[in-house]
Amino acid sequence: MSKMLEVGDKAPLFVLPDQDGRNFDMAAHVGQQAIVLYFFPKSFTSGCTMEAHEFRDMHEQFQKEGAEVVGVSGDNVATQKRFKVEHELPFTLLADVDNKVRDMYGAWGIAHTPGRVTFVIDKEGMIRFVLSSNVQPKKHVHEGLRILKEISAK
Repeated sequence: MSKMLEVGDKAPLFVLPDQDGRNFDMAAHVGQQAIVLYFFPKSFTSGCTMEAHEFRDMHEQFQKEGAEVVGVSGDNVATQKRFKVEHELPFTLLADVDNKVRDMYGAWGIAHTPGRVTFVIDKEGMIRFVLSSNVQPKKHVHEGLRILKEISAK
């Protein structure tokens, strides 16, 4: 199990399938815009659904700040697709079924369970914010947006 990445660390590059089975290559996104990469434990659970709805409802604000929202869980492509469609999510969901990317970022919870961890990554690929909290799913959205506004104000 890897140590959780921290503010100031370079965001690791990876390739994972999205909800449509297409490869999402992190390297193609770094340098283009900021990325809010949020790891969540499991699609369709109450906390994860609440968090996804909050990201959905505030998605335009993230876009105004020049950021792309990307969700990651260990669910497979079909489950990610169903979660995206049923909850009308306007952002990308990635299937990290073997938890390799979760491990790269150290996005684990207590006792090596999948954690709820959000990373705000600036346009240059530097981690500017990390929040790990399984019990405050809405806080991830609001704190992430606050950091993006601080970054864009500079």
